[in-house]
Amino acid sequence: MSFAAVRASIRRAPFSAARAPRVIRNNAFRKYSTDVPPKQSNTALFAGLGAAAVGGIAFLVYTSSSDSAKEAGTALKSGAQAARVAANFVPTKEDYQKVYNRIAEVMDEAMDKGYDDGSYGPVLLRLAWHASGTYDKETGTGGSNYATMRFEPESLHGANAGLHVAREIMEGIHNEFPWISYGDLWTLGGVCAIQELGGPKVPWRPGRIDGFMAHVTPDGRLPDGALGYDHLRQVFYRMGYNDQEIVALSGAHALGRCHTDRSGFEGPWTFSPVSVSNEYFRLLLEEKWVWRKWNGPKQLQDKGSKTLMMLPTDYALVQDKSFKKWVQAYAKDQDLWFKDFSNCLSRLFELGVPISQFVSSDQWVMKSTDEK
Repeated sequence: MSFAAVRASIRRAPFSAARAPRVIRNNAFRKYSTDVPPKQSNTALFAGLGAAAVGGIAFLVYTSSSDSAKEAGTALKSGAQAARVAANFVPTKEDYQKVYNRIAEVMDEAMDKGYDDGSYGPVLLRLAWHASGTYDKETGTGGSNYATMRFEPESLHGANAGLHVAREIMEGIHNEFPWISYGDLWTLGGVCAIQELGGPKVPWRPGRIDGFMAHVTPDGRLPDGALGYDHLRQVFYRMGYNDQEIVALSGAHALGRCHTDRSGFEGPWTFSPVSVSNEYFRLLLEEKWVWRKWNGPKQLQDKGSKTLMMLPTDYALVQDKSFKKWVQAYAKDQDLWFKDFSNCLSRLFELGVPISQFVSSDQWVMKSTDEK
């Protein structure tokens, strides 16, 4: 058996013998990250800033009345020009596929290192999600374009606690492929996590550029798991999503677990936290959920095994009629959820990125490990 086949079989192994989900696909988990990457040479910096420019793309220059913003815009332009000279090549889809392949390999290294449930996939997805979910459609700020979580104070925002783990993993990959922007790298990591762990194809395309501290977004733009459905609507409506899309995106909790040293919450959402399936929705409806009695923040646990958890924001999906009808639909039809989730996630990863920056008018579908 080839090494790739061994890796694929390992990822598909069910997480818990106590109870396997109805649909068992590939395995992965989820984790979080928060440090500013180490300084690099000017060549590497310009290559990172100008990943899109290397491909001959016109960059959006940030403009503002503030001196710092003007300096950032000037640096973006000069960095794009320097990148053409420093990199001296135009990355193709095949080049980005190589980055994807490397991310997939690194994801599995978590098993040897005893990290969570044996995959870095969930934490890489969380990094991509949190880097993109800061978008504000009214002001046009936030989103994945500038990869601003590299800087304080955004790296220290409570919602990003623990994401230094994912950023450090991605920094190692960036050192191998210094021409790719952090925004492209992080979102490609989210795509890889979903596809390698049994989920749907997530269309993606490169073109994000790396900004500066002047682009850092304010705290409070990401969901707070301790709140309810009004909060969910406030956060997701700001990004441009409707009730159906809020539920579809919430299904990402099929992956991963919470950690007391990060969010304060504890435990996995499903019995197979390294497998993408609609089990999250089925469990929400079929399990008896009770408030956990412990010293941590308010969360629910399943009455039967007492090993699963749901956040107040998760439980809100079955307490609100508009949300619940979509929970029911996705619990019955995984293919429907895969389709809607893929569309919503692909859109999420492009929030805040000007169309003119993308290297292609069409989105790409990257090949998963099993397809090679």
